[in-house]
Amino acid sequence: MIKDGHIHTPYCPHGSLDSFHQYIEKAIQAGTSEISFTEHAPLPSNFKDPTPDEDSGMDLKLLEAYLFDLDQLKKEYKQDIVISTGLEIDYITGFELETTSFLNTYGKYLDDSILSVHFLLAHDDYVCIDYSKEVFLKFVQKLGNPMSVYKLYYKTVMDSITSDLGIFKPKRIGHITLAHKFQHALPKTVDDHEDILAILVEIKNRNMELDVNSAGFAKPFCKESYPPLPYVSLAKKLGIPLVFGSDAHQAKDLHQHYNLISNIL
Repeated sequence: MIKDGHIHTPYCPHGSLDSFHQYIEKAIQAGTSEISFTEHAPLPSNFKDPTPDEDSGMDLKLLEAYLFDLDQLKKEYKQDIVISTGLEIDYITGFELETTSFLNTYGKYLDDSILSVHFLLAHDDYVCIDYSKEVFLKFVQKLGNPMSVYKLYYKTVMDSITSDLGIFKPKRIGHITLAHKFQHALPKTVDDHEDILAILVEIKNRNMELDVNSAGFAKPFCKESYPPLPYVSLAKKLGIPLVFGSDAHQAKDLHQHYNLISNIL
């Protein structure tokens, strides 16, 4: 394979302690030419993380160490593989100014970045949409039906695409169908074709990239990529740059299910 553009690290507070070296050595063994480490960026200091352990983002105090480690690793492995320093930035409704300020401060140190939606705002409360099946189903109950949750998710993704987050705004949009993570826990399938299509068209119109994320294949209530393979094909037809991402949170998941997507890429 050529590139894995969505990889987490030992700096992830809800991931594993697998070392950078474990990820990198596995990538080299797989014949990968380039990898992007895209750790969850620190959340705005005035945002209350709704997850029980408040561990969705990296501790801001560790960010400089993260950047330093990657600088050293680039030098160590420069003959073997291209390593990009990146972050996965959360788009959070109502925190656009804080996110822009963060990017203005640290964006110049990044080679790559992803803009993702994990948090949804409803009735003055935020929920982490992919935290657990129980949290997801409770949120469905709160909003009244699955379609309302999907619509809110896609609206928030669209807002992330159209938002002005400054000159360092990420150009790649992450896992645009993350709302599908627990789809098989629902009583019936939700028809969200038009919403996904609208997002792809907006990504195309704004010359952005698509995170083709294989992690959903490993989720028991998802069983598909983010987005599903037919939409990956559609994105390719639209001329959207596609970047494979395993979204690995442990070294063994690096390049997971790449074989199911590679023929489209």
